[in-house]
Amino acid sequence: MQADGGAVTVEAALALCSLAVFLAVAVASVVAVAAAIRCIDAAREMARLAARGEADRGRAVAAELAPTGARLELVHRDDLVIAEVSHDLLRPLPLRVGGRAVAALEPGAVGS
Repeated sequence: MQADGGAVTVEAALALCSLAVFLAVAVASVVAVAAAIRCIDAAREMARLAARGEADRGRAVAAELAPTGARLELVHRDDLVIAEVSHDLLRPLPLRVGGRAVAALEPGAVGS
């Protein structure tokens, strides 16, 4: 019986470490989903406003909606506007979330 004296302590320490890792992954997942939703919202608004002919305003609104440091891209192809917003979650790691939206140019709107 004396040989098992510290086994419970080691098991408890391993359980607490596992719980801490699980909690960190859960919080990181929630943060990633929130950032992805913000990117999708920003891309949608940028495409919508650019389709109306207000590309500069669309970029400004998207910059406010997107996570800080997000990359905004706006491309015009024929009569379509394609907006992409992406954000790096952790700079050293290649983890990126993003959103993409496509809208048709409205009549009378000029693509810029």
